[in-house]
Amino acid sequence: MAEKHFKYVILGGGVAGGYAAREFATQGLKPGELAIISKEAVAPYERPALSKGYLFPESAARLPGFHVCVGSGGERLLPEWYKEKGIELILSTEIVKADLSSKSLRSAAGEAFKYDILIIATGSTVLKLSDFGVKDDAKNIFYLREINDADKLVEGIKAKKNGKAVVIGGGYIGLELSAALRINSMDVTMVFPEPWCMPRLFTADIAKFYEGYYANKGVKIIKGTVAVGFGSHANGEVKEVHLKDGRVLDADLVVVGVGAKPLTTLFKGQVAEEKGAIKTDGFFKTSAPDVYAVGDASTFPLKMYGELRRVEHVDHARKSAEQVVKAIKVSEEGKSIEEYDYLPYFYSRSFDLSWQFYGDNVGDAVIFGDSDPASPQHKFGSYWVNNGKIVGAFLESGTPEENKVIAKVAKVQPLVESLEKLSKEGLGFASKV
Repeated sequence: MAEKHFKYVILGGGVAGGYAAREFATQGLKPGELAIISKEAVAPYERPALSKGYLFPESAARLPGFHVCVGSGGERLLPEWYKEKGIELILSTEIVKADLSSKSLRSAAGEAFKYDILIIATGSTVLKLSDFGVKDDAKNIFYLREINDADKLVEGIKAKKNGKAVVIGGGYIGLELSAALRINSMDVTMVFPEPWCMPRLFTADIAKFYEGYYANKGVKIIKGTVAVGFGSHANGEVKEVHLKDGRVLDADLVVVGVGAKPLTTLFKGQVAEEKGAIKTDGFFKTSAPDVYAVGDASTFPLKMYGELRRVEHVDHARKSAEQVVKAIKVSEEGKSIEEYDYLPYFYSRSFDLSWQFYGDNVGDAVIFGDSDPASPQHKFGSYWVNNGKIVGAFLESGTPEENKVIAKVAKVQPLVESLEKLSKEGLGFASKV
């Protein structure tokens, strides 16, 4: 089988891969210089749609509607766009061996690819219950990461109309999928081991609002326990979830969202790692010559906090992809750009809720606004104050202008005299910064 050679190879056809391709086209690219190799069968798309609009019972999001870069208000890059730009989209191709010393990749089908410069944009894969020793091979137990997973889940929802769904996990996926299943008129129970939902970001006060809101929408919440097994019907379909605390929940389908891990196995022992991912500098360069890593697969210097961090979110996937291409292009000209200076940003949408968070959630959390889950307003927020200054800001149901204001306050990190006064001023404080 003939070996294919490219100047640039992006390994991974997710969000980062698509945004990097667009940046290459912007910076200038000759036909045949760039290839994207992806194990998925479709061109890069905006992955967050899978846990939101894709699952709606009516007017559901479908491709080509959410190909990148539509998620950030940009042009939708359809497969024809890559062709027009002379970018080779190599789809349905799983790379099983990477030799960084010889700059070569090999696929499961035995195809060989050579590159001059490699961008690792492999993202993450879901953690499965089997990773924790729990057998999860019954039918109608779903995980969500790729469009194929979403298609299977949609079929499962249709087949079990008005049935009982158990969602295992209380983070991003747990919250967004519990909402989507309720919108599909399913009887939903969410189970997670922590004392409140979304514990990596939410404080107990913030979580109290969302748990109350979800309860008002009919979602049952069971905290402080985990799934340890499943019961099945004779046809192999799941019928019940066994919890560690002894409870047994009836289930027509189960969705699991218990975290993710970076897909970096191909490169073990060939690049330096840190915090479970590939260590990079502020230009996403790894310890291996001509190899870069972006998005979920990278641990990078978070300049504003002076530490190395891995950020698992679509916003960082987009921005790191743009940064790496700019860095590669200027280095070819013997020039340089500024190091990546990222303000951590997370967001989520479910039911008619929409929150945004900027910065860091360390220090004292100061809540403001109306956080009563029964309130028709439900607009509230929180600041995090560390060493006398605001380091993070969160807002539920903010306008675009208000979200810009809280982003600015997290970036500027103004000093705070009184936490009590800050709580009373709320958004007013941020708007003065």
